[in-house]
Amino acid sequence: MGKAEFRCINCHEKATELHRDYSNCILKITICESCKKPVDKYIEYDPVIILIDAILCKTQAFRHILFNTTLDIHWKLCVFCLLCEAYFRWFLLHGSESSSDPADIIRYTKEWEFYGLFGLAALELSAFCGGVLAFLWLLLPTVQPEQLLRALLLSCYGKVLLIPAVIWEHDYSPVSLALIKLLVLTSNTQAVRVVLNSSRRLSLAAVCVGLLSETCVARMSAAFPWSPHARVLFGEMVGSET
Repeated sequence: MGKAEFRCINCHEKATELHRDYSNCILKITICESCKKPVDKYIEYDPVIILIDAILCKTQAFRHILFNTTLDIHWKLCVFCLLCEAYFRWFLLHGSESSSDPADIIRYTKEWEFYGLFGLAALELSAFCGGVLAFLWLLLPTVQPEQLLRALLLSCYGKVLLIPAVIWEHDYSPVSLALIKLLVLTSNTQAVRVVLNSSRRLSLAAVCVGLLSETCVARMSAAFPWSPHARVLFGEMVGSET
């Protein structure tokens, strides 16, 4: 990375380096000129600790990941999260169906409904990101959409928990789904706040606009009878009535 591309994880000020390499492989963490604290203490931490702090939505961990690393897996993580969400919706359609024929498992994996649900999940995520970016662009024309989009995609990591929710199915599945959704939205809010170095109100408002856009697209897609999403919503309504 070039000069002035790093950020202090404490005060968000720019820094030219994270550490200085002396002879005999001796590293010394750079001290921020603004807050007089280490620019990035996480460069000495184990990745597991960084991941835990990110799951806890700590601002310092988000700044480390978004500004001080060359992590470039946001598109791969996005596709994986979409696959998890599509599989969860597909499970709502076919999870209650039981059959003793092992060939049914192979048949279901080849059904086009799964790919349709994947497309719907991708469309809803696009609507969410588009709503957030459009809202922030209207208020802050100087915002960098590439950096903000990367932050939004990385902060959707909570959707991976949809797979354990399917595996450990129990009567509290709606509660688990709501908690996962809350975790994802909280991470999105924190990511926007870190990238823009803005207030919680602005980041929360941006995420709410994105959520409204996503909900509108979901309802519009559910209006078509042939849509797999309509079958998912219909199955949830029937399940709640029974």
